Amino acid sequence: MTPAVDLAAPLRIADLIAARDPIRVTAGAAVRDRVGAARSFLSKVLGDDRAVYGSTTGFGALVGYAGRADLRDQADNTLAHLGAGHGPDIDPHVARATMLVRVWSLARGASGVSPHVIDALTAMLGTTFTPVMPRYGSVGASGDLIPLGAAAQALRGRGTACFDGTRMPAAEALRAAGLEPLPLDGRDALALVNGTSLTTAASALALAAARAAHRAVQRLTCLLADLLGSDPQFLDPRLLRLYGHPGAIAVGATMRGFAAGLTPSGQRPLQEPYSIRCAPQLLGAAEDALRYADGVVAADLGGVSDNPLFFPDDDAVVHGGNFFGQPAAFAADVLSMVVAQVGNLAERQLDLLVDPARNTGLPPMLAAGPGQQHGLQGVQLASTALIAEIRRDALPASMQSLPTNLHNQDVIPLGNQAALRALDQARLLRVIVGSLALGLRQAAHVGARAPTAPANAELLAALVAAIPPIDPDRPLEDDVRRAADVVEEG
Repeated sequence: MTPAVDLAAPLRIADLIAARDPIRVTAGAAVRDRVGAARSFLSKVLGDDRAVYGSTTGFGALVGYAGRADLRDQADNTLAHLGAGHGPDIDPHVARATMLVRVWSLARGASGVSPHVIDALTAMLGTTFTPVMPRYGSVGASGDLIPLGAAAQALRGRGTACFDGTRMPAAEALRAAGLEPLPLDGRDALALVNGTSLTTAASALALAAARAAHRAVQRLTCLLADLLGSDPQFLDPRLLRLYGHPGAIAVGATMRGFAAGLTPSGQRPLQEPYSIRCAPQLLGAAEDALRYADGVVAADLGGVSDNPLFFPDDDAVVHGGNFFGQPAAFAADVLSMVVAQVGNLAERQLDLLVDPARNTGLPPMLAAGPGQQHGLQGVQLASTALIAEIRRDALPASMQSLPTNLHNQDVIPLGNQAALRALDQARLLRVIVGSLALGLRQAAHVGARAPTAPANAELLAALVAAIPPIDPDRPLEDDVRRAADVVEEG
């Protein structure tokens, strides 16, 4: 069944995930009434010769000059100069999630768009049509202008789009999808680009990926401790209660559920290395940070990012800065820090697991026949490379402000850079998680004890069922991804 999204209901991260494929987006009577009312109000305002940014004026630093008299020409005036993006295409899933966020914001009825804009976006999301958006070129201060400009042009049949995963001229993609080119005037065009929908979509997807990895590492830490025979007292509720941090208390409770029934082997040191012993404190701090990101993403998904905004009941057109993506920029930078440190933890746990000096006598690299076979050696090298990549890119973007646009945008948040980078990093973290899970599966093959906690035994059984032992050596890229799937599904 095709997933459904009601534009009258709150937008959820699950909706953005579903938008990877065609979804049914509905705009009921309440949505259509408020969109129509705002559009009628815009017509009244323009008829009264009141100044409206982007409808009667130029754009950005050129606001002091009159715009084009013909409103359809004004759409060209809006979008043509934004065709300045560079770099690789934005992930099609992110592009489609972006368009869902945009139509939800426009459907609040504060942007003054034509009702047919809502219709066109909902129709697009019901197909595999995906606008091609360039990765580089926007600073997130007046919205994600250049990527969203490319999307608006694709909906008009200009530029490039994808249909059924194939890149082609946008006009061809529209025809293949059974869609008509979208007619726009200046207000419609500006409303499509003057918001933080790309930043919001990428932040939301990054948060979902980071949370999935965070849950997985909690499970894998407990399985690691069980296979090694560790003492689970590092999860003692009295200990964590006195630590005082809500995230650590919550993570500890979750991990105790996974570790319930874990019996120490008596062969481990009194105190485990920090990658086991301090896991609830580290993952708990990550939980506190993720809760902050939860709040920011929820606010962004429920907010309107545009300028100006229209309030027909108050006879008001309000110009301001609701296109400024600073909250998401901060949250995405926090996500990058969380991803880096959770990745550090998982990579160090894998390093411990393959080291015979620390893994309670399992063979080096968990090789079934050391020297004749090499087990996890390549996987561990790749994990080290991945965590180095994540850490190298963890410099906060949200403080890298530069003045631009003739100092009209004299301070900028760089939220889209922060959000897209956080999503990239979260996807790399998933590979590290899969690498650790594969290592735990292999440890069971080369002599680790059977888990004593039922939840750990269940997870290991799922890994064993999905992935054959590494005996003899084989390429392991697919196994790493499959292991990540197993842990995430579990």
